[in-house]
Amino acid sequence: MAKKKTKEPKKTNKLPVTNMFYNSKIIFWGLFVLGFLLYANTIPHDYTQDDAIVIYDNEFTQKGIAGIPDILTHDTFRGFFKEEGKEKLVAGGRYRPFTLLMFAVEHQIAGSKPWLGHLINALLYGLTGGLIFLLIQLMLISYGKKEYATFIAISTAVLFISHPIHTEAVANIKGRDEIIAFLGSIAALYLTLSAYKETKRRLLPPALLLFFFALLSKENAITFVAIVPLVFFVFSEAKPKQILNYSLPFLAIALLFLFIRGAVIGWDFGDTPRELMNNPYLKLVNGNYVDFSTSERLATVFFSLGIYLKLLLLPHPLTHDYYPKHIDLMSWSDPLVILSLLLYIGIGLWSILAIVKKNHLAFAVLYFLITLSIVSNLVFPIGTHLSERFLFMPSLGFCMALSIIIYRIFSKRKTNTPQQTFFNAPFLIIATISLLFSAKTVDRNSAWKNNFTLFTTDVNTSKRSAKLRNAVGGELITQAIKPEKKLQKEKMIKDAIIHLNEAIQLHPTYKNAWLLLGNAHNYLEEYEKAISYYKDALDLDPNYEEAKNNLGITYRQAGRYYGEQKGDMQRSLQYLLQAYNARPNEYETLRLLGVAYGITGDQLKAIEFFTQAANLEPGNADAWWNLASAYYYNQQPDKAEEYQQKAIQIDPNIQNRK
Repeated sequence: MAKKKTKEPKKTNKLPVTNMFYNSKIIFWGLFVLGFLLYANTIPHDYTQDDAIVIYDNEFTQKGIAGIPDILTHDTFRGFFKEEGKEKLVAGGRYRPFTLLMFAVEHQIAGSKPWLGHLINALLYGLTGGLIFLLIQLMLISYGKKEYATFIAISTAVLFISHPIHTEAVANIKGRDEIIAFLGSIAALYLTLSAYKETKRRLLPPALLLFFFALLSKENAITFVAIVPLVFFVFSEAKPKQILNYSLPFLAIALLFLFIRGAVIGWDFGDTPRELMNNPYLKLVNGNYVDFSTSERLATVFFSLGIYLKLLLLPHPLTHDYYPKHIDLMSWSDPLVILSLLLYIGIGLWSILAIVKKNHLAFAVLYFLITLSIVSNLVFPIGTHLSERFLFMPSLGFCMALSIIIYRIFSKRKTNTPQQTFFNAPFLIIATISLLFSAKTVDRNSAWKNNFTLFTTDVNTSKRSAKLRNAVGGELITQAIKPEKKLQKEKMIKDAIIHLNEAIQLHPTYKNAWLLLGNAHNYLEEYEKAISYYKDALDLDPNYEEAKNNLGITYRQAGRYYGEQKGDMQRSLQYLLQAYNARPNEYETLRLLGVAYGITGDQLKAIEFFTQAANLEPGNADAWWNLASAYYYNQQPDKAEEYQQKAIQIDPNIQNRK
């Protein structure tokens, strides 16, 4: 009996996937959870880095809800500097009230505990990943290849979520301005594209509102004024008039934002800063900082732009600090500068030529270049060479481009086995890259635990950054003077001095480094050195109030030290009188002067300073008792008795303590 022939399956290259692969809700929530989990380990972390500027040292944010009017009507940095005019140390000023409003509300809820801020950042990041998937899928779905659209959408979102370059924006609470600016922009784009493709005009008002919130979070959202028409041109069949109809409202919202910004913080962008930490394009010539030449500036800018490409491809090592001289003055003789220039010219020209044919890869490249332009230092100075958080928005273009390239490479391969289609290899590659990225992300998050961990970790990468050397020195001093660090105090302060000296070697006019050196030697009771460094700081800035204040305190401490520890009353009086000249209304200085003059036998001078001390703090029983003692030693018992009784009236137990 002949065997019955079984029907062979039809050979096909169609992707054999489950319905789950195409279930947008499952994918969205899966990406949301992935994004959240990658940053869940930051929730117990402390405040770090620029959190001081916008949260815990910002007087407006610290008022909670009561600070909202001030947040809306001032430059973003005004609440931190607490002094009119200082907020424009960075050219142009900053008006980013939306995230400050969030921080104020969070402070109202959780006080000075940072866990809520970290939690919200992680949740928003997860939401960003899910929305990237929905947006890319919506852009590509009309091209007839559902598997292509889904693959590119998932791959782009997974690569974006896992990329370690985003740790600065998410692990640092202040980085929320980057998250909201990007999230608001892509949400606005998604709703606008949905309004066109699904003919739902009612989606436009919320889209524009989201875009406005994005602009109020950070100015780089304005680049979406160019991205929106580009998306419509490449990913829709819209006619030029329709593209204008959907794009012009974004321009109108951007102009409205610029008008509000100018009305609040002014139209004067201020002069270009002359301090190296706010203007990295300065060089030291004959003891003075002068501007880079145009050639030097462009070479340094393109070198920095090359670092962005390197970090996207190989995000290691990472650091929060790219300040001078981690990146130094560059020239066109450096092959890396030439390579970076050629790469940007090459991808720029190719994408412009290819975009005419609605090439998706060209769109990804143009998106990257457009969103990067505003932080490139080519359009206007941004106050630093580069920063990893500046890649938060542009990195979407890189992730999309990488996904498309991998898809195109493997889509040319043919197979006769349905279970081994070209999708298996690309997914495996994307999964491998994402796993490596994720491991790096989780590890890098640990550096953002607190300032001490962040600074002492990153200084190993940014060894030539004057700003980071200074920050490490300052943080070591801050930690060293805590009671629990008593045994390590001396070593930590000496380590701080090493870093601060490095900072000054890199930036000789760094007044804060001179100030911190003074503080360090003060804590080591090396008062002459401390005084010398404070004077150096004041030579750089005669109006440096912190240096003036610390110098006066150090004079007083030196006076006490030489009087009580060394018995050198002449030197003690010398320092105490300098302290008095610097801070004439300080009780402790007046008291010590009274004691010193009393010991040297000059009772009239002792009476003079004890009288000033008592008048300064009339409710202080000790002040009157000291004055009584001075009169007693000056052979004036009636006066001595009078002031003793005054002291007893304030504190009846003072006789038992003396």
